[in-house]
Amino acid sequence: MPPVTDDALERLAKLTRRRRAELGLALNDKNAAAGGLSNRTWQRVEKGLPIRETNYVKIDGLLQWAPGSCMRVLEGGEPVPVEEVAANPEGQKSPVPPEVLDAEARDVVQLALIATARGTSAEEIREMSERVVRDLRERGMI
Repeated sequence: MPPVTDDALERLAKLTRRRRAELGLALNDKNAAAGGLSNRTWQRVEKGLPIRETNYVKIDGLLQWAPGSCMRVLEGGEPVPVEEVAANPEGQKSPVPPEVLDAEARDVVQLALIATARGTSAEEIREMSERVVRDLRERGMI
C-alpha cells in the first residue's frame, strides 16, 4: 500500500463516523469484537489515524461496506455499501480489482502460515496460499 496522506485518513474517519451513525452502531468493545477488532483500533480509524492494512477489511465488515472499501476511500474513491452490491448481483463483488484481491488473499494466508505452521517450507506456504486463492475464487468469494 502506498503511503497514506493525513487528508485521506481524515476523509476515511469522516465517512466511517457517518456510516456508523447511519447504522446506529455504538463505538464500543462489543461491536468492535464482533468485527474481530479492538475498540482501540476502531477508534483510531475514526480519529483519522492509520491502522494495519489487514484491519481495514474488518472495518469494511463492521460498516457493512464491500471488501476493499476502506482502501478505496484512502485512494480517493468512495465506499460501496453491501446493499448496493446485493442490488447488483451481476456486478463485481468488490471495488478492488481481482488481481489485487488475489494478492491480498495470498499475503494473508502466507502470514497466517508463517505465524502458525512451524516447519512449513517456503514452497509449501506458496502452494497453500495459491490453493486458497484458487478455492476462494471458484466459490465466488473473491
